[in-house]
Amino acid sequence: MSANSFDARSTLRVGDESYEIFKLDKVEGSARLPYSLKVLLENLLRTEDGANITADHIRAIGGWDSQAQPSQEIQFTPARVIMQDFTGVPCVVDLATMREAVKELGGDPAKINPLAPAELVIDHSVIADKFGTNEAFAQNVELEYGRNKERYQFLRWGQTAFDEFKVVPPGTGIVHQVNIEHLARTVMVRNGQAYPDTLVGTDSHTTMVNGLGVLGWGVGGIEAEAAMLGQPVSMLIPRVVGFKLTGELPAGTTATDLVLTITEMLRKHGVVGKFVEFYGEGVAATSLANRATIGNMSPEFGSTAAIFPIDDETLKYLRLTGRDAQQVALVEAYAKEQGLWLDPAAEPDFSEKLELDLSTVVPSIAGPKRPQDRIVLANAKAQFAQDVRNYVSDDEEAGKESFPASDSPATSNGVPSKPTTVTAPDGSTYEIDHGAVTVAAITSCTNTSNPYVMVAAALVAKKAVEKGLNRKPWVKTTLAPGSKVVTDYFDKAGLTPYLDKVGFNLVGYGCTTCIGNSGPLPEEVSKAVNENDLAVTSVLSGNRNFEGRINPDVKMNYLASPPLVVAYAIAGSMKVDITKDALGGDQDGKPVYLADIWPTEAEVNDVVANAIGEDMFNKSYQDVFAGDAQWQALPIPTGNTFEWDAESTYVRKPPYFDGMTMETTPVEDITGARVLAKLGDSVTTDHISPAGAIKADTPAGKYLTEHGIERRDFNSYGSRRGNHEVMIRGTFANIRLRNQIAPGTEGGFTRDFTQADGPVSFIYDASQNYQAAGTPLAILAGKEYGSGSSRDWAAKGTALLGVKAVIAESYERIHRSNLIGMGVLPLQFPEGQTAETLGLTGEETFSFTGVTELNNGTTPRTVKVTTDTGVEFDGVVRIDTPGEADYYRNGGILQYVLRSLIRK
Repeated sequence: MSANSFDARSTLRVGDESYEIFKLDKVEGSARLPYSLKVLLENLLRTEDGANITADHIRAIGGWDSQAQPSQEIQFTPARVIMQDFTGVPCVVDLATMREAVKELGGDPAKINPLAPAELVIDHSVIADKFGTNEAFAQNVELEYGRNKERYQFLRWGQTAFDEFKVVPPGTGIVHQVNIEHLARTVMVRNGQAYPDTLVGTDSHTTMVNGLGVLGWGVGGIEAEAAMLGQPVSMLIPRVVGFKLTGELPAGTTATDLVLTITEMLRKHGVVGKFVEFYGEGVAATSLANRATIGNMSPEFGSTAAIFPIDDETLKYLRLTGRDAQQVALVEAYAKEQGLWLDPAAEPDFSEKLELDLSTVVPSIAGPKRPQDRIVLANAKAQFAQDVRNYVSDDEEAGKESFPASDSPATSNGVPSKPTTVTAPDGSTYEIDHGAVTVAAITSCTNTSNPYVMVAAALVAKKAVEKGLNRKPWVKTTLAPGSKVVTDYFDKAGLTPYLDKVGFNLVGYGCTTCIGNSGPLPEEVSKAVNENDLAVTSVLSGNRNFEGRINPDVKMNYLASPPLVVAYAIAGSMKVDITKDALGGDQDGKPVYLADIWPTEAEVNDVVANAIGEDMFNKSYQDVFAGDAQWQALPIPTGNTFEWDAESTYVRKPPYFDGMTMETTPVEDITGARVLAKLGDSVTTDHISPAGAIKADTPAGKYLTEHGIERRDFNSYGSRRGNHEVMIRGTFANIRLRNQIAPGTEGGFTRDFTQADGPVSFIYDASQNYQAAGTPLAILAGKEYGSGSSRDWAAKGTALLGVKAVIAESYERIHRSNLIGMGVLPLQFPEGQTAETLGLTGEETFSFTGVTELNNGTTPRTVKVTTDTGVEFDGVVRIDTPGEADYYRNGGILQYVLRSLIRK
């Protein structure tokens, strides 16, 4: 029950139903607030308990100073939690482990139960092994079940063992698309109350639902578990950046072009840790699908959320996707009653403002390794010619034309070239070179949820087929929609045969290529690439293109709209200027250009209007939690504690609670620490967290081999997130990681100073030696450390490797929080200082003093960092809130929650 200090409790009647609500206008100053802060204000009004959430916290939001730096901590209680299976499996593993820990400490295991609704969508496990055939989908699903049976059995057990926990089985769709199409409520109803739908999710792209007016963002699995168990999310009232949209998108541009433009603008402006909120006349002209595409890319901007208010477009989408009439009426009535309805002419109080005239957006792609590196499509060929030099050997001569004229237009002189002949299985031959597009994937929630860009892609395929064009033989082409609705409207519009004809056959409903599940390249292509060290490329309609993420054979990765993915599959190379050069020849040998196969806006809108209906969504989601026959046939254990299989290489009981007592151990200073890795700028969670394929000659590969697993059954790191032994061995093992302590290496290597002269060693092996010697470890890093996906294993692996502190120039929000959640101390170099300016090589021994001040209930602003070489500086302590300090004192967030629940 709320303390209701502001007499805000009221009743809202909608049709025949009445709901308890908490009125925002009872709080002075609420009317001028941005939409997102109104949602936070309601959250505090409804959950005010006089202790963690007080009247002063509520007044702090009502009196928000838009220009002040964040300093006021609040406790935000999300309405629900959403997970995908890669990050969700460790959550359920931890919950199962917590039940046993509670039992061992004399508590009731049933206390470990989600207190907020939790929904998990299995979407990260399907790999695009098979492609280019009508059997690809069925074959990939069969392989998926074969690889993941143990995990799926575990999740099915969780669905039966835990209350308020539901699982969307494999082969249904991508978590964020399923969220906006079905799971999102926009206005939540629970125990007679109506309130804004809010959430946290174990995937950074949880923000896609911001397009529906739902405030939520990605957190680590660690924070998500705490939220499921009733712990509020500790946060500072953020700065809110107002992003004004005016005008309309010009013909020939797509939502992808828009979102890449916004990503570039917001990265340049700097929005890490801030909310972004869209307003203005242009919002009303932005379709819900485009809003969701923009919201999805919030992690690429670096913002916490990127939200749109509720309006008629929101209601239209809710009706289209099959929400019932009462729910839609409630959303409208509630939003208007609470001042959450969009006023296109309003100018709320914002901390900072940006503006974009939509009519200025031009066709774009982004790459070759970051989503914010936008390239105007017309400049893509020239930009590639510059960037490829970073991916070829220094002594390689600049070449001339790379491809025979029959396959591709001539390329400019002066571009590095290494033409390589490939023999296909049928005996035919072709040449590939640097820049060859070897992966063209329509994938990821960002764009596959948007029917306008998906229909545009299908129409490009149709027009290409009618002109006699096809993909180049070296291109692996895949279609992985975000939900079954996509294939339904392709079928209804008669477009599926054309996509199939150019190789974009359905490979699965899941994230596939965007998360590294692209599957292997054809053997002959992979061999040619690796033997000749070719800098080949991928083009995908995803949101992430970090180094080493998409495919181990592919060095350069580009984000593009779905129709451009099809176009590049036909062109076959980044050396082609697809805005000017011919993509190929028609049946009569006449050149065919992109403009010849690009659909008009009217053509796209006509298909969307006539091929998509409410019935499709009702059919796809009518029994969404039931699963297919394979899912239902999985044998599962019973009981409220899990029966761990000692032989399992997928699901093992983790050691987080081993030896834990009810009393905390005092925090200690860190002395005699060695550096495990010294890293540069923009090290992402992809570099840190185990992801992608497992190679046989790595510590993780050797572990699996020792446990009797054949190489073909290794599966991916993501699929084995429930086994800490595999994951520890894959932490900091990304094939593109460059550890400056071990110059000349790439991958999971360091120097092991437990041995004479510090020989180069696997990071895991060195860690084991350091831990055996009782030596704590540290990480040195540059700017934006831990950017990217909200991978809890980036923090879990770091902690289990024995790392006690990280010193970086700056952090991405989620990873810094996750480090604290695992008991790792995040420190920042003093302003203007770096490892380089301080002369740190990573070979020093470090000590950190002043950490013990935390035992007094306060958080030191800095701690003294000293080395055995005489370097000394004040490391800025990045424990930003009192709640985070509590987690650190307890050794981590899970230990804190466990002790709290037992004491209740």
